[in-house]
Amino acid sequence: MTDGHIHIERGPYTLEWIDQFVNRAVEMGLDEIRLLEHNYIFEEFSPMYDSVRAYSEYVDAWFQRSAGKHKLADYLELIGLARSHQFPIEVKFGLEICYFKEFEGFIHELTKDKGFDFLLGSIHFVDDFAFDHKPEHWAGLDVDRIYRRYFEASFSLARSGIFDGIGHPDAIKLFGHKPSYPLSGFYESLAAELAKSGMYADHNSGAERRCPETASLGMDTELLGTLKKHNVTIITSSDAHCPEDVGYKIRELNNML
Repeated sequence: MTDGHIHIERGPYTLEWIDQFVNRAVEMGLDEIRLLEHNYIFEEFSPMYDSVRAYSEYVDAWFQRSAGKHKLADYLELIGLARSHQFPIEVKFGLEICYFKEFEGFIHELTKDKGFDFLLGSIHFVDDFAFDHKPEHWAGLDVDRIYRRYFEASFSLARSGIFDGIGHPDAIKLFGHKPSYPLSGFYESLAAELAKSGMYADHNSGAERRCPETASLGMDTELLGTLKKHNVTIITSSDAHCPEDVGYKIRELNNML
């Protein structure tokens, strides 16, 4: 079993910290973990966030608290150190990158030839709106339009040629908002684009762990079935941000497959 989406940002860049994630993975019966970092914690990626910071004072304050804490070289040094170490399970290293179409070239230049095992592209902003921060931020917004723009951005992400996988592809459902129209057509288009690009989809338990009252476990079953129909590879993941959450409901996610 694999946990393909684990963040290590809350601890030091040391083998001892990585060992805590590995030990938990062994306890949970996992064969492979994929460790990654949000791109925004590296100062090199800061220019990507000017527009979302200007859009929202809340996001600007969040960014100032959370972003630019490391240089990318710090992480690459840790990866090199870890690759010289013997772990009892397979450990891979990557980045989770917020996708903005206008920054495709910028992202490519910053990540090419860096030796990452994988790059995961995720939609966290829809036309600068940070949809997954606070449910009250949705008040008065056009849910139908946000859903449409979310999936249009997801199609662009899949076509970009930058990423190996797409993170939590229906995270837009986090706070329980639903459009007035069926999503079947969007699911079909997304599955076709992912298949064409050879990308995997992240079947992620993080939204349910965070918002159990409004978010279902993993991907919507219709989306999951559509991805399988198009032979898109699906990788289970916890979106853990601490060792204790590694492997969270991975068996249940596998059972859904």
